Amino acid sequence: MKKKSGSFWRVLSTFLVVLAVLLAVSLVGVRVIGLTPYAVLSGSMEPTYHVGALIYVKSVDPQEVQVGDPITFVMDEDSDVATHRVIRIDSDEKLFYTKGDANDAEDGAPVYWPNLIGIPVFTLPYLGYASNFVQHPPGMYLAIAAAAILLLLTFAPDLIRKVDSRSKVCR
Repeated sequence: MKKKSGSFWRVLSTFLVVLAVLLAVSLVGVRVIGLTPYAVLSGSMEPTYHVGALIYVKSVDPQEVQVGDPITFVMDEDSDVATHRVIRIDSDEKLFYTKGDANDAEDGAPVYWPNLIGIPVFTLPYLGYASNFVQHPPGMYLAIAAAAILLLLTFAPDLIRKVDSRSKVCR
């Protein structure tokens, strides 16, 4: 019976490690290949980008952007980020005019070319919820605690076996 319990923890800890690695790669590892993930927090781009999705944005030169492209940009001094579709470009003034797919009217202010972050290249549904959760307290604290527990689950069975085998040798 003890062996089944040990294998259960081994399977559980392996599953959790794989899950943690996949989450880390999807949130942080993609930066190595030049992509930056952003959580979709509003429905302004429905049905193209659903609330709760994670979009992956690659940096582009503003001159490469065309009317009809979705772009991700910094909206204001607070560094709020949005993704909307380009509906008009003023190359002389270096401005993009944008509109959310689900919005009736174009955005109130144009996007200055230096505020362009890039263009979304793909999206993963629902992962934005997890990303947003772990980036702010209390989610950040829970993620750190979960990582610590995961490490404990991963290494505890081996440590217990070593201590148990040493105590048998001493007898």
